[in-house]
Amino acid sequence: MMNGVVRRDMSKEAPIGLTFMEKLIGLLMIAVGALWFYSTYTNIGSLEPTYVMFLGAALALIILGIVLFIAKIE
Repeated sequence: MMNGVVRRDMSKEAPIGLTFMEKLIGLLMIAVGALWFYSTYTNIGSLEPTYVMFLGAALALIILGIVLFIAKIE
């Protein structure tokens, strides 16, 4: 869009770099969430009062990473 005018030759697809970074960040979030979940689950005894909060946060991170990885940019 230049000066309020939409050009016909402008692409409607997202740039490839943006799509790649979104997928990469999604994979990174899945990996960090999985590591966080694993470390919390293996040390559940030392985190007794708050382990549910940490497991929930790790699951939320994993779910958000999955959503980012499978989302389509339009």
